[in-house]
Amino acid sequence: MSTTPPVLAAELAQAWADIQRHHPELPDLAAPESLIGESSSACGHELSFERLLHEAVHGIAAARGIRDTSRAGRYHNRRFLAIAEELGLDHPEEPHPSSGFSLVTLKPDAKRRYRPTIDRLQRALKAHDAAVASDTAGTFRGPAARHGSSGGGVRVKAVCDCGRNVRVVPSVLAQAPIVCGGCGKPFRIPEPEPLAAVG
Repeated sequence: MSTTPPVLAAELAQAWADIQRHHPELPDLAAPESLIGESSSACGHELSFERLLHEAVHGIAAARGIRDTSRAGRYHNRRFLAIAEELGLDHPEEPHPSSGFSLVTLKPDAKRRYRPTIDRLQRALKAHDAAVASDTAGTFRGPAARHGSSGGGVRVKAVCDCGRNVRVVPSVLAQAPIVCGGCGKPFRIPEPEPLAAVG
């Protein structure tokens, strides 16, 4: 098994600490590995320093008790944008109808400030992607492949034998079983129902 994911988690934690040096009120990142392998469709970014800074905006909003999103976290409001601007992010256009100001980008001064951090994290991400590609080459990818998910935050219903269900990103479920606390059996993505014959 590759040792790259722990290395990437450490690099994410270090990058977060670099952001905290400029913004001390930012809470600690509890689980950097939770960002690996799953981008957020609401945030609209693959894993990158820009995405990490976006998540830091949410962290500062939480620390300040500010509600920065609505619509189950999809719509990023002007309070989100105000904090994003403090952290060196910009949204030069009008808000998106469904995601608001979620697609923020790094301002030039933030790129300069964080250049060593950005470069270090990009190297770790490239190494992680290469390791994942070699680890999964020629292997069965599980439910993610059947349902066409790239791990981009699209959740589907997974069920267990006792009738409970959860919404989960297929690629996350493919990594390891998620076990039901009620019956102790793993959740699974049900096979699609066959189409009824016409005619």
